[in-house]
Amino acid sequence: MKEKMKAVVYHSPGDIRVEEVAVPSCGQDEIRIKIEACAVCGTDLKSYLHGNPRIKAPQVMGHEFTGLIDTIGENVEGFSIGDRIVMATSISCGECFYCKRGWRNLCVNLAPMGFSFPGGMTEFTTIPGRALQNGHVVKVPADVKPEHACLAEPLSCAVNCAQSCDIRRGDTVVVVGAGPMGIMNACIGRQFGAGKIILAEINEVRLKQAKDFDFDLVINSANEDLVKVVKDATGGIGADVVIVAAPAAQPQEQALDLVRKHGTVCLFASLPSSESVLSLDSRTIHYGEITVMGTSDSTDSHVKKAVELISSGSMPTEKIASHILGLEEIFKAYKLMQSGEALRVVLRP
Repeated sequence: MKEKMKAVVYHSPGDIRVEEVAVPSCGQDEIRIKIEACAVCGTDLKSYLHGNPRIKAPQVMGHEFTGLIDTIGENVEGFSIGDRIVMATSISCGECFYCKRGWRNLCVNLAPMGFSFPGGMTEFTTIPGRALQNGHVVKVPADVKPEHACLAEPLSCAVNCAQSCDIRRGDTVVVVGAGPMGIMNACIGRQFGAGKIILAEINEVRLKQAKDFDFDLVINSANEDLVKVVKDATGGIGADVVIVAAPAAQPQEQALDLVRKHGTVCLFASLPSSESVLSLDSRTIHYGEITVMGTSDSTDSHVKKAVELISSGSMPTEKIASHILGLEEIFKAYKLMQSGEALRVVLRP
């Protein structure tokens, strides 16, 4: 076994390096995996551009990964050498108020891979005992391509959204924002039975990409009246569910005009802390009995559902994993993301 390996390491805002680090050991309560693929999340790009106080620098980045088990600690049961795994990568404590109620994604002591623990933009990583004890590790069928398996983590966040919004067969679902997570939310909405998917975006590159996914309507909301489009498509009633995957205040505020009475609005995208206050008409919410909610992260049950959908072949994973690059091409990945050319860039060690 070699002693050094290549890794993408976060040091500080604007200072991310591809460098040699020590191959991690494996404790008796841990497993070590050989990384096969790691997708680059928008959070990784934001951390590079603006920093991230949650990252314990220097830190190996990456939380959307898959790999094959290489070493198993003597106290670990239920896994075998060569198993392919993915994770609910924000590791819960298992002891707080939220963990005890099954809401592990809301744990007050979350410790994410790539933030608190070394992540997957490398050749090997060790899965902490805490992750194994709290059920964060999920097996993946051997015939799933690694570049598709690593999409389980971001897709699981969309699964959380769809389940929380209670998307039902025949529903009209509006997704605002056609970035990677908007596309994934629209795809998951379809898998949950939505009868009509309306996707809105203002970026022409994103709009062109979205048209490859055969959604019912793809709207440039900078040029068209989105409220009118949605009302016309629903007989004047409004959408059953509106998911705002655009990180801006205006579309989150407009969502109340898109949803029907007794419908659901999900504020999926997080806004910058300095611009997170919204202006909402409480009378619209009150008299329309509208549910306004957010969803954040995912649990292992959401990851298992995402793996099931990926494994079934029903998800357009070939389109979502739009670019496959090497670890040393992380900065090319960032450029592709900034330009809007890429949906998910996947790094292969």
